[in-house]
Amino acid sequence: MWVDAMQKNVGGIDRTGRLVVGAVAVLAGIAVLMGYWTVGIVTGVLALVVGVILLATGTTQKCPINDAAGIDTTD
Repeated sequence: MWVDAMQKNVGGIDRTGRLVVGAVAVLAGIAVLMGYWTVGIVTGVLALVVGVILLATGTTQKCPINDAAGIDTTD
């Protein structure tokens, strides 16, 4: 798979930010879907999806968008 061939390109503050914001977004999305927060179902699903993506890229330290843009925050 092409993602496995990518070098790590997410680190430092970028990684920490992705993990923190991702966790908050996932929790917000779950709160919306469970009915604890009424901001709209589309907003809840969007928050959940964005949160999962941020958590995945923060955890693996690999981001295809950073790779395509030539951005490396691991230094």
